[in-house]
Order: sequence, then C-alpha cells, then structure tokens
Amino acid sequence: MFNCKSRALAAAMVALSGAAALAEGELNIYSSRHYDTDDQLYGDFEEATGITINRIEGNADELIARMQAEGINSPADVLITVDTSRLYRAKQAGVLQPVESAVLEERIPGYLQDADNDWFGFSQRSRVIFYDKNGVTDPPQTYADLADPKYNGMICIRSSTNTYNQTLLAAVVTHEGEEAARAWAQGVVDNMARPPQGGDTDQLRGLVSGECAIAVSNTYYFARALRTEVERLSGSIDRIGWVFPDQDGNGAHMNLSGAGVAAHAPNRENAVRFLEYLSSDSAQRYFSGGNDEYPAVDGVEISASVQQLGEFRRDEVDLSAVAENLPVAQVIFNEVGWK
Repeated sequence: MFNCKSRALAAAMVALSGAAALAEGELNIYSSRHYDTDDQLYGDFEEATGITINRIEGNADELIARMQAEGINSPADVLITVDTSRLYRAKQAGVLQPVESAVLEERIPGYLQDADNDWFGFSQRSRVIFYDKNGVTDPPQTYADLADPKYNGMICIRSSTNTYNQTLLAAVVTHEGEEAARAWAQGVVDNMARPPQGGDTDQLRGLVSGECAIAVSNTYYFARALRTEVERLSGSIDRIGWVFPDQDGNGAHMNLSGAGVAAHAPNRENAVRFLEYLSSDSAQRYFSGGNDEYPAVDGVEISASVQQLGEFRRDEVDLSAVAENLPVAQVIFNEVGWK
C-alpha cells in the first residue's frame, strides 16, 4: 500500500462511483507508463477505495502479446499505455472490452474516446515544432511547412517506428487524404538534417548541439526540462523557441495516454471504477503536475511548467478515425523511406 492521506479524494470517489468509499478486492493493472509520479495515482485510489492494486509494467507491445497469450485466464483488469496507435493495436488484438460509464461519458471529451468505448484518453501531449532561435528567424507555422524545401537539411525528427509519429501521419491522412500525406512525408524526409535517431529529448538536444535547426517533439519532454534538470538540454533551453502548429487550421496534434478494461477482467467492476477515478480532477492534476502533460478533462489546472508554453488551439480530430488510418500511415512511411 502507498501512504497518502486524502479525505477529499475519498469523498470524490464516492461521488464518482455512487458506492461506498471502501470496498474489498483487487485490481490488476498492466501498464507501459513508467513514471514514478504515477505511484501517487495508484496510492490515492487504494486509499480511497480499499482496493489493492497489483501492477505489472512492461513494453506496450509485450503486454498486449502477453494478454493475448493468457487469453481467458489473463489476470489483467486494466491496460494503460501511451498513444492512440498502441490503444488501436490492443483493440485489434481483442484484449479490451467496451465500457459503458456515465462518468466517463461526461468527463472525457468524445474525440478522446474509442468509437466502441474500448479505450479512453486520460492525458495529452502536443506534438510541437521547436527551433533554434539563434539560427531560425522564420520557423514553420504548420506541419505542412515541415516539408517546405526552404528547410532542407534542417529538421530532426524521430523514426517511423515511433508511435507519436505514426499517429501524427495518420492524422494527416485523416485531414488531408492519402496522396497529400505521402507528399508531406516525402518532403519531411527530404528536409531531415540526419537519419532519425533517439527519442524526443534527443531531437531537442540536436538543436542545442547544432545538428539541426528545427525539431519535432512532444511538449512534455520540453516542459520537463523547464521544471527540472535534463542533461545536455536544460542549460541551453533559453535558445529554443516553439510553435504550436496549425493555429489557423486544424490545431496542434495531440498524442495521449489512455486505458481500457481488459477483455477478460476478473475484477471488472473495480476496473471501471479505476477508469472513472482517472477522470477525476485530482487524478487529472497528477498527470499534469507529475509528468508535465495536459489533462484530458476540460477546466483542470495545468502545471506551472506546462503553463509556460502558453495557450493554443488543439486538434480535436476523432482519434478513432485517426486510428483507422494507422496502417495506411505505416505503408506511406515505408514508401518514402522514412526509417
């Protein structure tokens, strides 16, 4: 059990579940989120409900494969993972089940829900254009601009195997169609400063090292470097500017963390209660304050580090539609040689 005293949270859980605050039982969570700050999320839920959480952490694809192999005997109650593409894979693999919850329908915006309610998004990160203020006076203002030949040899971005890029390209397909998405992906490849390598933090470090002048990264990597010391980044962070793309169009693309109830959940009622808890104001504040993310629920206060990035318009494209275009996005990546 984690130690965390929160009578207010216990009262909130009563309101969310419509049941007594304390209940017997367990909850088995399979999670690919590896953030220490999530411990407080789990601890508060245990404190408020009396439900004991058993957690297994691992790579998302490995966890999905494990749930498939376990089949009807799987102990998993909840799968938590990062981004639409992995939630889509989990649904396609048949390891999730639909959830009907008035709480989730009220709290989570419709575009952050699976069309069949197999999964729900609980936190977001925006995929933003960063640039070296010392070398770039006219940074890209849209995702389309990343393919403009005037930025030839200037862009650092992750590989096509990265889930954030997969979802971004699938969103381009959803908005603009397959042909336009292919042309855009080819243009980005042509403008790369180096072959794709490393994570989002490494793209930002590329700006500091001078390997590239423009980088694409999720916001929480940058906000983390504002909040705490990140090696080879925080010391030079003042030279990095940022653009929330497409503010006059669709809005900035949002990646997410989400969860769903396992297909053969032995503790299904507890699993639904946990998802409802993740939509509570207190849990939503943990996502922002603990990991520099944007809450999924409107009106929840965001952390100081995230506030420094400023307000912006979000792309509210239906992520279920984006998920359907993920296979097309992967084909395009292969065709244009985006490694």
